[in-house]
Parts: sequence; structure tokens; C-alpha cells
Amino acid sequence: MSQILKEHLNKFIVCSDDDFDNILKFFSIRTFSKKENLLEEGQICRYHYFVTKGLIRKFFINEKGIEQTTEFAIETWWLTDNIAYEHQLPTSFYIQAVEKSEVFCISQENQKKLVEELPIMERYFRFIYQRAYAASQMRVKYLFSLSKEEFYHQLVSKQPEFVQRVPQYLIASFLGFTPEYLSEIRNHKRS
Repeated sequence: MSQILKEHLNKFIVCSDDDFDNILKFFSIRTFSKKENLLEEGQICRYHYFVTKGLIRKFFINEKGIEQTTEFAIETWWLTDNIAYEHQLPTSFYIQAVEKSEVFCISQENQKKLVEELPIMERYFRFIYQRAYAASQMRVKYLFSLSKEEFYHQLVSKQPEFVQRVPQYLIASFLGFTPEYLSEIRNHKRS
């Protein structure tokens, strides 16, 4: 598992073996069962999660009692409730394992200490946050500029392995429509 994190770090920064051994001290490693919650609404968001195996998602429950998925994370992706994490506030989200998942967890306190001890990690986290922000911007653009059907097809063309891996009802939740509507879109394409 730690090799996955090391390879990921090396895509953005130069990380010696000694530096990496030091970096690992700031993380805890946890395994979560399928459908187990890493974080629940109302809890203080204490961790930023790096997925080394599996799939996790972030969602909230809307006023109709329906789960609305806002983000996913697969191997080498990070996930947290950024506002709650940064300010150590109760979250309004859930983070849940979609599959059995192994994650590296870093607390805000440890992340600050890590960056102080190894300033190169500031650069790494900046890259990570920039990529997450860019992905969020594109999702907002797609929500406002594409039809639901076009949004789905855009996701399939850009992330085909991801779409195959995620249960269809969660894809529908992420795209903002019902599983039945997603079935209609998928059946229409086959016709």
C-alpha cells in the first residue's frame, strides 16, 4: 500500500526513501468494509483520505431523504469535506466505502506538521488541491451546459473504467438523476 502513495508523490515531487519514511509517520492506515462510513454527517471532519485500494464516495442526504453523491475517490485519489476539514467543523456529508477500501488518513494537525517538516509537501498538496478544484469546475460546467444525457456520455468517454466500476445507482446519484432515467439513457444508446 505504501508503494502506491510513494509512486503518487513522485509524480509531483522528488521524494527520497528517507523522506518517504518520514512522511509515512504522519499517516494512519485504515481498512473499511463495503458500505462502512468513514465519516458521518454531524461528526468533526478530522481526516483527509488517500485511497490505496478500493472506492469511496462523498454524499449528503437531501430534503427528500435521497442520497446525493458529490464525489468519488478511487486508487490514488484524495477525498474529504474540505471546508469541515480545514476548519475542524461538523460535516454535512457522509464519506462511505463503496468497495472494501484501504486508505491513508492524515489529520489536519499532522498535515500541518508534515508541511512544516518537509516543505516540499506544500507543493504536493497544492498540486492535489489544484487538480481537485479543476475537476470541480468542470463538473459545474457540465451541470450547467450539458443535458443529463450529454453529461452521462461525457463521463463515459472521459472515465470509462470508472463508470464500469461504480454501481449504476451511484452514477445516477452523482449525475443528479434517478437510476431509472440512467437505464433509459443507456438503453437508448443501445437502440
